[in-house]
Amino acid sequence: MIESLDPTARRRYALIAPSRDEAGTMRRTLDSLLAQTAPPAHLVFVDDGSTDDTQGILAEYTPRMPYLRIVRRSDRGVRKVGPGVVEAFNAGLAGIDLSTVEFLCKLDMDVALPPRYFETLMDRMDADRAIATCSGKPFFPDPRTGALISEHIADQFSVGMTKFYRVSAWRLIGGFPTSIGWDGIDCHLCRMHGLKAVSFPDPDLAFVHLRPMGSSHLSLWHGRMRHGLGAWVMGTPPLFMLAATVYRMNKRPRVLGAVAMLCGYLKAWAGGVKRFDAPGYLAFVRAYQLRALVVGRGRSAEHMRLRQRRPAPPFGHPTIERADHAGG
Repeated sequence: MIESLDPTARRRYALIAPSRDEAGTMRRTLDSLLAQTAPPAHLVFVDDGSTDDTQGILAEYTPRMPYLRIVRRSDRGVRKVGPGVVEAFNAGLAGIDLSTVEFLCKLDMDVALPPRYFETLMDRMDADRAIATCSGKPFFPDPRTGALISEHIADQFSVGMTKFYRVSAWRLIGGFPTSIGWDGIDCHLCRMHGLKAVSFPDPDLAFVHLRPMGSSHLSLWHGRMRHGLGAWVMGTPPLFMLAATVYRMNKRPRVLGAVAMLCGYLKAWAGGVKRFDAPGYLAFVRAYQLRALVVGRGRSAEHMRLRQRRPAPPFGHPTIERADHAGG
């Protein structure tokens, strides 16, 4: 299912870290990278126009990280999520020879990872060659008690803050889509190619997300509105969105967060926001999500994946070459 690999690239991985004004959290992320039992072959830090002390912190860590390279982008004046993150990722990727690594990861600078995080992900992907992308589960600290709270990520999606990929699979789907909701769309694209996307509910892979998922640099309301917009763009049908909104009421703030998500979705629908589309994509997502309402996400994802499964083209096939070019 996955093409042959240059033996010298085996179990080597590259991290691409787009970041803007994350001086408050990036030390904890960098410290957790230094503690990894399997260090990266490359860490490309993309400074996407930071105006805080990002560069000063990087100067502190550079002597301790021989694999670190810094790419600086000009300040566009605003924080641009979604497409902006993918654009910054692609800017960092431009200097990486993907033939030298087996795995590729988009990493956020607001996470604290356990020491065996990347080693364990590679072990899991070695054990199941159908896995295209995977991650652990994120938890965020309760601001009142400090207790870690689950972000309730479905097992059928790898999370955007540590989006770990088999390079051959990333090429096959054409790289990350430059779109709001890119970190859900890519998982659907994997299933469309008969591959798996997964986040493991394993305590050894649990990590701390220092800024709760669904929040934003503006407000929690803004972040949840954006989540609803992303659901619309990635093709979520209304019935599934309603069920997802009810489910999200088990996550604080229960009512406010759920209402914000639904408002973001309805606003995008009413405003005629363009949805991501590729041949067969929207029909695939609709079938998967409506089936999930009946049999559950896990069984639906596996059914849809197996229905789509076909042999992947061999290394050097024109499909892969085109995808690699499109991805950066």
